[in-house]
Amino acid sequence: MKQHRLTRTVAIAMAASFALAACGDDSPTTTADEGSDAGSEESGEEGGEMLSGDVLASGASSQEAAMTAWIAGYQGVQPDVTLQYNSVGSGAGRENLIAGASDFVGSDAYLDEEEREAVTDTCGDGGALHVPVYISPVAVPYNLPGVDGLQLSPDTLAQIMNQDITTWDDPAIAEDNPDAELPDTEITVVHRSDDSGTTENFMEYLSAAAPDSWPHEADAAWPVPAEAAAQNTGVIQVINDNEGTIGYADASVVTGQAAAVGVGDEFVTFSPEAAARVVDASEPADTGLEGDMALELARDTTESGAYPIVLVSYHIACTAYDDPERANLVKDVLTYVVSEEGQQAAAEAAGSAPISEDTRQRAMDLIDTIEGG
Repeated sequence: MKQHRLTRTVAIAMAASFALAACGDDSPTTTADEGSDAGSEESGEEGGEMLSGDVLASGASSQEAAMTAWIAGYQGVQPDVTLQYNSVGSGAGRENLIAGASDFVGSDAYLDEEEREAVTDTCGDGGALHVPVYISPVAVPYNLPGVDGLQLSPDTLAQIMNQDITTWDDPAIAEDNPDAELPDTEITVVHRSDDSGTTENFMEYLSAAAPDSWPHEADAAWPVPAEAAAQNTGVIQVINDNEGTIGYADASVVTGQAAAVGVGDEFVTFSPEAAARVVDASEPADTGLEGDMALELARDTTESGAYPIVLVSYHIACTAYDDPERANLVKDVLTYVVSEEGQQAAAEAAGSAPISEDTRQRAMDLIDTIEGG
């Protein structure tokens, strides 16, 4: 098991980072393992351990707003820890964890079988664990002046994204929107240019909800040539600047119109509450690690009021680190993120749905299994 500090430094220096040097009060977040002085300087008033050092993370741009809030909140409870997050995309984040270039990563998709095998070179035989930290809808933003409240059934949306429907006045769109005056404007699909967990989540929805209209397997890379933009913010910028466009992006960055999607006999607009309903209906994924919290999301739900295009973004960390100090720091950061305070900070900054109390407790138990040394 190797944590490559030089590799980590080089990889992270190549991307824009959100770094806040901790400089707040003296309230600690966690209590360190008994007998360990890893990364500590003193004990706080509440009996927890004050830590010092740096934590380098990278990954999903969907977490960008939430991570900024988490970094700001964490600086107040651990003033001598510097936490950095590089918004490089889920795929690049997972690669960084496998290479030992990040202490933990954010990802909108859990490690696949090949990645789970590869990460053991860095994380040891136990591999990596997944902690769900961010629940958010994947919105379908569009730019079509004069058409408010656009509604799209799963098959219609899939045909638009596959470019089988190419103009806004297509009969399928008109059927979904009987009261709208649809122009004959050409449709421009905007997708992520970088490998993205948001892309993979969106494609998983299309495959599950409209299998006859979407022939592509879910992947981090978009399969149909169209207009491309980097990261969620890039997609939104292109859509906002160009009429006739439609795409997909984490709801936290959407500033304009977004379509309601068909669920059963109704059309549902995105909201954190509607997204959380899908998560509640989902089953655990089999990652081979007992207690792991990766999920198989119920993309094809017909539950009333549920918004089915949803992502659960994880923090993925090693189950063990060579350095006890590093393990202690990672555990402390993750514990803050899943705490009630951390989840509320993300909700206020990014509009995400806070995890439930049951999920929080299971996450705390999982984080506590991280070993060092």
